[in-house]
Amino acid sequence: MNRYLRSLCLACALVFALPAHAAIKVLATTADWGALVTELGGDKVNVYTATTALQDVHRVDAKPSLVARARTADLVVATGAELEIGWLPVLLQESGNTKIQPGAPGYFEITSVLKLLDIPSAVDRSMGDVHPLGNPHVQLDPRNIATAAKALSVRLAQVDPANAAYYQQRGTDFQSRWAQAMTRWTAQAASLKGVPVVVIHKDQTYLIRWLGMTELAAIEPKPGVPPSAGYLAGLVQKLGASPPRMILRNAYNDPKAADWLAERVNTKVVVLPFSVGGTPGAKDLFGLFDDTLNTLTAAAK
Repeated sequence: MNRYLRSLCLACALVFALPAHAAIKVLATTADWGALVTELGGDKVNVYTATTALQDVHRVDAKPSLVARARTADLVVATGAELEIGWLPVLLQESGNTKIQPGAPGYFEITSVLKLLDIPSAVDRSMGDVHPLGNPHVQLDPRNIATAAKALSVRLAQVDPANAAYYQQRGTDFQSRWAQAMTRWTAQAASLKGVPVVVIHKDQTYLIRWLGMTELAAIEPKPGVPPSAGYLAGLVQKLGASPPRMILRNAYNDPKAADWLAERVNTKVVVLPFSVGGTPGAKDLFGLFDDTLNTLTAAAK
């Protein structure tokens, strides 16, 4: 009897020790792409996000802990268009992981399947932190999310062909739910068309274009360049006669300049999540747009 019990216990231990098909490890450079991978990959993906919504994704340290994540990743999902050029190439090189190098199936750039705005005809350092390939802050137009999701579903199936049918099903379901949400958002946003706004950095361009708002000015005189006192004084003079309805500030932005300008042109500062996790309401991609539109429409009344 004891021998039987020992044999049974050993058999059970062996069964439970057998490895199931492990979830693929995905390293996403932003919370938005981490959220998108989770939507499409479900329990077949193990997602780690390199940054949070309260970080400036232009400037990230490739810390040893992040290198360790890259070393074991099966797929990297990046924005591309040189948004992460200050840290991602170093991270990929130091990882030594051939699966996730540019050109390999395990490296995917969201912007590679999108049409970018603000592509400059020429670039030099006097222009500030201009992105020569175009504006990479693509996540705030839901149409871009839909396009990226289709391509990313295909890439997940390529990296993990054993679960290709699963990714296809998840992708189809996401597109259906996203299309329904877009219909709701478009109707909600009707009141925002033509509303004049001021931004801090040129990272609201896609949102403003999608909503049909009017950008009057940017607080940064050049992308990535903090405003001087003289520049801000000039903005006050420029906007005094026709002030914006609101100044848009992302959750990660320093509030000082926006608050200073709002007080002097008699308008309000509206804080937007900008990225998944930027506000309590922006818990996923659907929440990102729900919270953004709820905040904007309330401020526009």
